[in-house]
Amino acid sequence: MCALPSMELSKNAVDFIDENHLNALLAGKKPDATRIREIIAKSLAKEALSVEETAELVLTDDPALIEEIFAAARELKKTVYGNRIVLFAPLYIGNDCINDCTYCAFKRSNFDAIRRTLTPEEIGQQVVALEDKGHKRLILVFGEHPKYDADFIADTVKNVYSVKSGNGEIRRVNINAAPLDIEGYKKVKEAGIGTYQIFMETYHHDTYSMMHPGNTRKGNYLYRLDGLSRAFEAGCDDVGLGVLFGLYDWRFEVLSMVRHALYLQERYNVGPHTLSFPRLRPAQGVDFNEEYFVDDEDFKRIIAILRLAVPYTGLILTAREKPELRRELMSFGVSQIDAGSRIELGGYTEAGDAQVMEREQFSLGDIRSLDEVMCELISDGYVPSFCTSCYRSGRTGEHFMEFSIPGFIKRYCTPNALLTLEEYLVDYASEETRAVGEKLIAEELAKMEDGEMKNRTLKQLEEIKDRNVRDIYF
Repeated sequence: MCALPSMELSKNAVDFIDENHLNALLAGKKPDATRIREIIAKSLAKEALSVEETAELVLTDDPALIEEIFAAARELKKTVYGNRIVLFAPLYIGNDCINDCTYCAFKRSNFDAIRRTLTPEEIGQQVVALEDKGHKRLILVFGEHPKYDADFIADTVKNVYSVKSGNGEIRRVNINAAPLDIEGYKKVKEAGIGTYQIFMETYHHDTYSMMHPGNTRKGNYLYRLDGLSRAFEAGCDDVGLGVLFGLYDWRFEVLSMVRHALYLQERYNVGPHTLSFPRLRPAQGVDFNEEYFVDDEDFKRIIAILRLAVPYTGLILTAREKPELRRELMSFGVSQIDAGSRIELGGYTEAGDAQVMEREQFSLGDIRSLDEVMCELISDGYVPSFCTSCYRSGRTGEHFMEFSIPGFIKRYCTPNALLTLEEYLVDYASEETRAVGEKLIAEELAKMEDGEMKNRTLKQLEEIKDRNVRDIYF
């Protein structure tokens, strides 16, 4: 029987969520227009906002000022990330769980859930199905259970990387799993993971206790809050954090996410690589209290404010949301989305077109195919990207910040995005997607001002199309 990781904390671990301070900020006076525009100007200069400045954006209820926040988020998104959208897919490995989170269909007390852990052979089948659609980036999702220890996660990562189908391969494997101890993080780091993602779910202490019973691993608030700190101390410099919006007041959660990002930056000189902000969705065997449900308008505010508060942190919008809303929100600061997603265990080969609630952690709002999403993105002027060059070239952690903060990263990102898009168009795209995609690539090349980079990109595109060369990046 595998053992759970130790509950040892990072060096000088501390609960840095000061609820009294955050509540005092939220009870403060609403800022005037001049102050809001000063904060927006700071963000547009690509400076991270303080928690206090973020609170002022949160307190704003003037519709005209909210529109200015939206406009600034759109502008900052274009400035930092251009028109690229990175795509990935989730792959659920196992849903056995010792926790009893009240909002989750995988909670241990839900006896109607179909429990399953994919075998190595089944994982290989799922990866082939994903590669045959064109995916290059995955996030592996695990329940919290002794069998899903660091060795199991590391072996699964190696298995995924080993699977090749035609021109297909997985080039980046991210992880969404329970917090590990430092030795555990070292093992998964050695396996070649990309981002290690941990959702705090809610930063509000009393709500956290209500949602996560104290007789479970997840019931330990500080151990979970400290999870990404231990990851850094183990050498993982690429981490992601998130909140499940709808458990508590969204305004408090936004301030707490920003506080967490700033804490990591202050302590380790690197903030989170990504922020996630999923909303509660219906789930089999789960009843929700709707007191803190986030409507679409507030959801837009959450994304826009996070974009302004943490200019260089990627924002992930998941397929929990419906297609029409995802399309609208793309410009608000989103940099990554999942597409063609199935979250049933074995769903990429077994589920068919309908969702199977007894095998899902929650229901999805967008189950369109990867090609449908790609075609819509391209038609809307976005460059879908499967790029993994920064991760594989060592441009992570502090090195990534060195490149991204001055804006140099755009010199790499646009050409690399075009190369991965060309791979998709040649190997997997429908005729409609290929046509609009080739047109978009030509338009992006015409906009390139760096003649040398443009010529290099043209040469590499020709190698992909004419000589079947793959996995080229700058």
